[in-house]
Amino acid sequence: MDEFLTPTSFLDFETPEFNAYVQPFLEITDNSERAIALYNHVRDSFLYDPFHLDLRPSALKASSIILNKRAWCVEKAIVLATSFRAAGIPSKLGYGTVINHIGVEKLTAILKRKEIVFHGYVEAFLNNQWVKCTPAFDPYVCRISGVPILNWDGQTDALFQAYKGDQQFMEYIHFYGEFADVPIELMNAEMKKYYPHLFEKNYNSRSFSFFHL
Repeated sequence: MDEFLTPTSFLDFETPEFNAYVQPFLEITDNSERAIALYNHVRDSFLYDPFHLDLRPSALKASSIILNKRAWCVEKAIVLATSFRAAGIPSKLGYGTVINHIGVEKLTAILKRKEIVFHGYVEAFLNNQWVKCTPAFDPYVCRISGVPILNWDGQTDALFQAYKGDQQFMEYIHFYGEFADVPIELMNAEMKKYYPHLFEKNYNSRSFSFFHL
């Protein structure tokens, strides 16, 4: 279990910046309550933004991500997993491929396919079991998408809103598994396999940016 409690160059909770970020939550004595509070905070404090993606090591450090007001699923998962470890809760980073069926016309046009590769989630070890959670969608994004906020009780998996009413909203079609640290080489390789055009020229505008190894 030690490797899931250890700081890394990405999950750098021993830095002064991250220590200050997580400190208020360390005062919560109950492990499950602390985990839920951290999940809610990471979910709600960043506006979900899948249009500015940076796959370089310097951009995926938790202590750097917390300085931003916007974050995509991979960044939010890194912050949450780092927060858990700072609070003494073992954590893993999980990744999958998803298809979002509602409100992704702009993103699909950019990616040139419907699959969203390397969507990030987190596994936490609570009450002697591993439990998955996804802090990606903040309340504002949920409201404009017309789906309920994804709550997590610390006991059961909360991976995504599957439906908007009777219409399918999100589905997982592949799981890469869970990792003790950010698999940055694999992430870049999978992105290049699915979206080769993003690696063929520079993208750095107000509407969309993409940086990679």
